[in-house]
Amino acid sequence: MSDLALPLEVMHDLTPAQLRQGQSDVARANGIEAFFRDHLSGGGAGPELSVIPPGRCLLGAPQPSRHFGDLPRREVAFDRAFAIGRHTVTADEFEAFARATDFYWRSDLIRAEGRQPVMNISQGQTGLYLDWLSAQSGARYRLPTENEWDYAARAGSPGDYCFGDRLTCGDANIQTFQATGAAVRGWKRFLPFCAPMNRAVEVATYPANIWGLYEVHGNVWELTSDIWHGPLSPRPEDPQNRSDAWIVVKGGSWFEGLAYARAAARQPRLRNEIDVNLGFRVVRELDPPAHP
Repeated sequence: MSDLALPLEVMHDLTPAQLRQGQSDVARANGIEAFFRDHLSGGGAGPELSVIPPGRCLLGAPQPSRHFGDLPRREVAFDRAFAIGRHTVTADEFEAFARATDFYWRSDLIRAEGRQPVMNISQGQTGLYLDWLSAQSGARYRLPTENEWDYAARAGSPGDYCFGDRLTCGDANIQTFQATGAAVRGWKRFLPFCAPMNRAVEVATYPANIWGLYEVHGNVWELTSDIWHGPLSPRPEDPQNRSDAWIVVKGGSWFEGLAYARAAARQPRLRNEIDVNLGFRVVRELDPPAHP
């Protein structure tokens, strides 16, 4: 992130065409496509990635729609591009790592299959996968920060969701019979005509956002690298308002309703916690383009 004085474009002022063009321009400057995969030295390819251009964005929630744990509305600047997974890491993608490293799977846990999001993986175990990807590709892979996740998920949208201020049955895999409560817009919202899945669906089942990211709302909560701090804490580093045991997860899941799927929504999870509605998406750092 950068000083807000830098002349970076404000993403929510741009049209969808301008947002996509900015993504393409940054990809071209880095000698890659807007969507790409790294080749792995052991064979095959890494997760499909989407280039996220630098810019400025309003993150957090405005007061009328503030919910538990939400950070206040604020402008954040990103002065460097990065790449992020187009979808959460799948069972197949994680299995390639597991086979190559003799990763130990607990036999008593539910395991995802195929293109379902890998589940029952702790933050520490994601680190093993990310280190393996980094070694195999020669690039640096890691978890997204909370701000990076929020910025990429919104893709320029100033609304509650990347699609605007409303979410429909066709937009996300969420618990449709769960009200959002009076804390959101002052009224309870349901989606009574949607059939809940009661499980995570395969990645890329629902529409992507402007920058090509799938299921940023619902399906599975997504791990970030940030330590949890409450909305009143001025900085995550404040030792009186944080515990290293708790981390921030984003995006909501099939088990929660609309309010938890908002881009601003955030929840604490234990660092070593595993669950059937908890997955992760990778970030791949981009080298700064060479200047003549």
